[in-house]
Amino acid sequence: MNKDFDQTMKFDVEKDNINEAKEIITSVYKSLQEKGYKPINQMIGYILSGDPTYITSHNNARSVIRKLERDELLEELLKSYLEKNQ
Repeated sequence: MNKDFDQTMKFDVEKDNINEAKEIITSVYKSLQEKGYKPINQMIGYILSGDPTYITSHNNARSVIRKLERDELLEELLKSYLEKNQ
């Protein structure tokens, strides 16, 4: 058996990126809302697929969301959810 499957990998995101992720999520959410989209659905589409066309170019949101990796955005969403629901 491969030893790599016997170990748990550790995943770390830099602290600065977490604060930036929160700002980016909020900004992109507002831009999507202003254009009449369902922001949650659009952001899920982007995170799952990596396709930036799920995000509007309004207020430069498409470029802004691509500043971070999708896993960094997902980490901020999960962290925020868990902090509010524990």
